[in-house]
Amino acid sequence: MTQSDAHANKNAPVPHSKIGILLVNLGTPSAPRFWPVRRFLKEFLSDRRVVDAPRIIWWPILQSILWLRPGRLAKKYAEIWNKTLNEGPLKSITRSQAEKLAAWIRAGGLEKHKPGRAADEVFIAWAMRYGEPGIGSAVKNLQAHGCARILVVPLYPQYAAATTASAYDKVFATLEHMQWDPAVRFAPPYFDDRAYIDVLATSLRAAISRLDFVPEMILVSFHGLPKAEIDKGDPYLDQCRETWRLLREDLRLGEDRCPISFQSRFGAKEWLQPYTDATVKRLAREGVKNLVVITPGFAADCLETLHEIAIENRAIFTENGGQNFALIPCLNDSELGMMVIFDLVAREIRGWI
Repeated sequence: MTQSDAHANKNAPVPHSKIGILLVNLGTPSAPRFWPVRRFLKEFLSDRRVVDAPRIIWWPILQSILWLRPGRLAKKYAEIWNKTLNEGPLKSITRSQAEKLAAWIRAGGLEKHKPGRAADEVFIAWAMRYGEPGIGSAVKNLQAHGCARILVVPLYPQYAAATTASAYDKVFATLEHMQWDPAVRFAPPYFDDRAYIDVLATSLRAAISRLDFVPEMILVSFHGLPKAEIDKGDPYLDQCRETWRLLREDLRLGEDRCPISFQSRFGAKEWLQPYTDATVKRLAREGVKNLVVITPGFAADCLETLHEIAIENRAIFTENGGQNFALIPCLNDSELGMMVIFDLVAREIRGWI
């Protein structure tokens, strides 16, 4: 390069920067086998946001879990695995959500903000908090595509330190080791967003209309959390209860017809109650024959919905006298589900476009 070339290059205009949108979900093993599940569990359960216990106490417990649980979990993953794409359903759905968001932007979804420019200014990425594709590689991908501003969208309607805050941690930990300092925004939890509640209720009504039975009860099941986390100030329980209240209000159902419960607990500690499996068992034994379960804490179907609810809790229900059981699909990448994501992104990106 000559001196004149260097001078010209030095005075060249800085390329126009893009806006990056990063969709984040929890994650999935790379395969439904012992060792991939073990790697996934180790990463997940080593996160202090997930298990906040002294390492000297937790480490030997974790080693025991990593030998005892992967085999059982691998069998469950195999039952719900997306065999066409050879990946977990959560990964397939999150990719599709990102692709549909990009298509919406290309089709002019943000044009009212800046006609003719939005599609060229925005780049979409997606990542798993645990497993692949990881948040670290996704952030580096955004940098490679010239993004100087990043909107991170954790796909968790309700905030919890173990999910939402863990995603924050990973984004900032990645940036800490990069010579790069983009502007970063995080989309807030949308547990009480009117569009989200409307879409939930509409999706529920549509799914019930397709059933061959009329439900006596609609159980609203959220992922559980150790009670100790709530005692420390985590707002998760309050946000779950508010989603539940607003959904019941839209459906015009009382707590007796539309109860709340919490699933997916493990370990000896007390978790949020009532527990979903115990509730399903009690309802069946009390004579409920027709039960529907909806899981509004999940933006995409995964092991906790497709296996824990649709298979395990269905079995609990029928073994205890129930007859008809249905899981309402998560919003996923459906037209209604994407409306929630479109609305959230359009609102949070305002001022950048």
